[in-house]
Amino acid sequence: MLLERIDQTESVVKAYVTVCRDLAIEQARVAEREVRAGAKLGPLHGIPISVKDLFETRGIKTTCGSKLMSDYVPITDCTTVKRLKEAGGIVIGKTNTHEFALGVISPPTRNPWNPTCIPGGSSGGSAAAVALSSAVATTGSDTGGSIRIPASCCGVVGLKPTYGLVSRAGVFPESWSLDHVGPITKRVEDAALMLSVMAGYDPADPTSAQTSLPDYVASVYDKPLGMRIGVPKNYFFDGCEESVQRLVLDALKELEGLGFTLVEFEFPHISEIMFAYRAIVQSEASSFHETTLNTRAAELAGDARLFLDTGLFIPATAYIKAQRIRALVFTQIQNLFRDLDAIATPTLPLVAPEVEALPTNLVERRRKISGPMSKYVSPFNLTGLPALSVPCGFINGLPAGLQLISKAFDEEKLLRIGYTYQQATDWHLQFPNL
Repeated sequence: MLLERIDQTESVVKAYVTVCRDLAIEQARVAEREVRAGAKLGPLHGIPISVKDLFETRGIKTTCGSKLMSDYVPITDCTTVKRLKEAGGIVIGKTNTHEFALGVISPPTRNPWNPTCIPGGSSGGSAAAVALSSAVATTGSDTGGSIRIPASCCGVVGLKPTYGLVSRAGVFPESWSLDHVGPITKRVEDAALMLSVMAGYDPADPTSAQTSLPDYVASVYDKPLGMRIGVPKNYFFDGCEESVQRLVLDALKELEGLGFTLVEFEFPHISEIMFAYRAIVQSEASSFHETTLNTRAAELAGDARLFLDTGLFIPATAYIKAQRIRALVFTQIQNLFRDLDAIATPTLPLVAPEVEALPTNLVERRRKISGPMSKYVSPFNLTGLPALSVPCGFINGLPAGLQLISKAFDEEKLLRIGYTYQQATDWHLQFPNL
């Protein structure tokens, strides 16, 4: 059924780079024999999973959305794919990403709700495939919102776990101290199931956290009694389109009606956070791609090259200052959760823009599109806190998202709140007419 759905929709949406048709059917037959033989089954046994084309997959092309890597075929799976397979998952294909995850547009993928619009990025193919039901569940990476931005644009669930909870080994880096790996799914409970398989210590990732893992799936269904949700008075509604703001405020009222207490507060050090984020992400990305910039820069797409070239001009003093700010603000923001169980904001200040409306000038495009789309999500890459985007309504047929944030390694609480909201609404039951 999924392969048929891919055949029906790919000519319009272009969510996939590679479809592993024969391999997936072969693996499905093996999974079927194991069921009939009474074998011990994993939590994802026989479930088709798509994988963002930034994740190394053994024997399957991993292009990172770039012609620079159009022929790269890894000889091993990244840790996340290995774990998904060990749990019984079947890799059905590789989904499109913005080149090296350096943007929010993800060409050539289009938005399944309106193909004249972008799907968001950089995990645009992943989110579009889930929204279209040409994928059951998928993986994404998030350095400045690249899971949550397309989740909001495509009306699905996107979870950026705590930094270090899910291994990044074998996932092509953008910014090694800001990169996160997580799931994109149609429903919150599916995100919990995916996280339960993906999370855990990995010695191949030097930033991997050694922490005990709760039962994410079981905790989703616990009633979130007496929880307090913080709503920032500053920054997170600045520049937000009125229609998006109205949907998010309606979602907050819904949460209040479900028994949550809303608490307004002032989000600390936001200007310092944004300075630090920009200095770190561009410095680290440019450092990683330095050889490419020196030898094959002309082969990069214009927006990726602009991003990397700009990073070369950030002085070391700014990068060091940014890392000092990061340490300071993490403690202060983590302390907010002494009085709050979660924070709620819009995921994005706008719905998905039309492709034809994108500024042709790349500097202007970054200012008018990329900057605003990462505005509310990137602070939680700098701090490494877990963040979840869930759909909260539609504007002229295009989805909008509610972002929920909790303290480090408190994904179970985040998932519980998201599931409670989801069950009180029907946004997750909507499907594109394509």
